[in-house]
Amino acid sequence: MAFTLDLGQKAPEFNLPATDGLTYSLSSFEGTPWLVVFFTCNHCPYVIGSDEVTRETAQKFISKGVKFVGINSNSINTYEEDSFPNMVKRMDEYKFPWNYLHDESQEVALKYGALRTPHFYIFNEKRELVYTGRGVDSPRDTSKMTENTLELVLDALTSGKQPPYSKTNPIGCNVKWDGQDKHWMPAEACDLV
Repeated sequence: MAFTLDLGQKAPEFNLPATDGLTYSLSSFEGTPWLVVFFTCNHCPYVIGSDEVTRETAQKFISKGVKFVGINSNSINTYEEDSFPNMVKRMDEYKFPWNYLHDESQEVALKYGALRTPHFYIFNEKRELVYTGRGVDSPRDTSKMTENTLELVLDALTSGKQPPYSKTNPIGCNVKWDGQDKHWMPAEACDLV
């Protein structure tokens, strides 16, 4: 079996605390036609570089039934900046239009097969995976961006059209796995295309 969730597979369940003081599971988003789950964090330059573009994309599609959920699975033993209190501070400061969840055990990152920060997954109303991969083609420096892949895919999906991509390789820092070197990735983790 592939490390990363494959197209058509169901969204794995989660039950995680969020920066707003609530706990969220998949069922918290029932009735939402499209769910974007993305693995993110506080410190990664690829996340920081592209968060404002992700914000614009999330805001653009709210009215089209798209909900964004960010999950931070990074080990605080690797980067203290990724701690839950720092997640709360970051959301207080930036007020991003998504729920920001903490996966301290890293179980959810493993279930989804998260490769990088950021790594995006789009699920349909049946919570089947229809896209996995990057948000934009230059997340570290969006002034060099030539394509907002996530927006192209969501434009197509919310218009009932075939998206231009179903898989791309996420671009960013690898997930920081607890007890491992900061550059370590599981042996079975590999590019998606």
